[in-house]
Amino acid sequence: MQRIDRIFAIERDINGNPAAERLAVRHILSTPLVTELGNWMREQRSMLSANDAVGKKMGYMLNAWPAFTAFLENGRICMTNNAAERALRAVARGRKACLFVGSDRGGERAAMIYTLIATCKLNDVDPLVWLTDVLTRIADISQNRLHELLPWTWKQMREQIDTAQAA
Repeated sequence: MQRIDRIFAIERDINGNPAAERLAVRHILSTPLVTELGNWMREQRSMLSANDAVGKKMGYMLNAWPAFTAFLENGRICMTNNAAERALRAVARGRKACLFVGSDRGGERAAMIYTLIATCKLNDVDPLVWLTDVLTRIADISQNRLHELLPWTWKQMREQIDTAQAA
């Protein structure tokens, strides 16, 4: 646990920094700790019985090692899926209401809306402001410019407009 805690401590320190900066810190500080953790787990696992409860958990972690270590190669990836789980919490709470979406297609549409709202929140965009603006503009924008309406691009464009208006 101490080995994992040291990796999480690094993640807490770089949380909120730009992806490139997080990746650089991970390469310098986290990669050696993760490598050490993997080597230690393989060594410990080899000494345990195949039926040992801790050994099974270590085996699971080692089998999922590429997925666990993906955060070391991409600064945008979080070490945990906590953000995704928090975003889905509202879906879990509203599960009973979703029984009445009307059809599979209605359920797919509801899932898309949940995804768009969660994406707004992850990008510090007010979902109501974004959705209001997008719904008023989407009919007049060409398909090759739809990417401009994605929350992260929309936010950048709004910031540029606000800066230009303030100057």
